[in-house]
Amino acid sequence: MNPPLTQTHALAPIAGPDTPAADPRDGEPLGEGRRGFKGVITAVRVQKASPGLDPAELERRLLEMGFVEGARVEILHEGFIRRDPICVSVDERRVALRRCDAGGVFVRPETAR
Repeated sequence: MNPPLTQTHALAPIAGPDTPAADPRDGEPLGEGRRGFKGVITAVRVQKASPGLDPAELERRLLEMGFVEGARVEILHEGFIRRDPICVSVDERRVALRRCDAGGVFVRPETAR
């Protein structure tokens, strides 16, 4: 039997060795954001996808859902367990996806107007 999750385990960062290497100019992976984060997509670069899915296929699907450079995003909701999945607003559309899949979408925080 697994030990119960503690506060420390439940809030551990989702990012790990499967997260694509970040170029500082691209910002941070969307998969590391918290609820309420608002930003602009700077790049979509998927290096590792969910089991059974080719990274190029995941990148194509993300682009088709509107995760394109310059799109405005906001994390609207986080799942209860490990904050996964997340609900993201992408230019007026709502999309639910796993944090590991959102790790290939790089964002920069939105500047105040």
